[in-house]
Amino acid sequence: MLTTLLYILFVLVAIVLVVVILLQEGKGGGFGDALGAAGQQAFGVKATGVQRFTAGAALILLTSAVAIHWLNREANSVTSIDGAAPSIPMDGGAGSAPPPAAPR
Repeated sequence: MLTTLLYILFVLVAIVLVVVILLQEGKGGGFGDALGAAGQQAFGVKATGVQRFTAGAALILLTSAVAIHWLNREANSVTSIDGAAPSIPMDGGAGSAPPPAAPR
């Protein structure tokens, strides 16, 4: 349940982060020019609020990615009753290739 919520948060923040970064005005303009004067006023050079929002969104994205990794690592850890790792048969098992034929 928690992992699912973290995945949803991760995807939503990633989409928001992509949109916000594309809307910011760079040195040579940017996608923010498509919005006209409103985009230039909202995402101008002195828009420190948008830069703080971008940094906060990036921090949330990084934190959720680390949390997802940590939860998946805990879920995929190998456990057994006696604490030993499961053994792998050394005879090759049923799916192994037959031995090579002797040369004639």
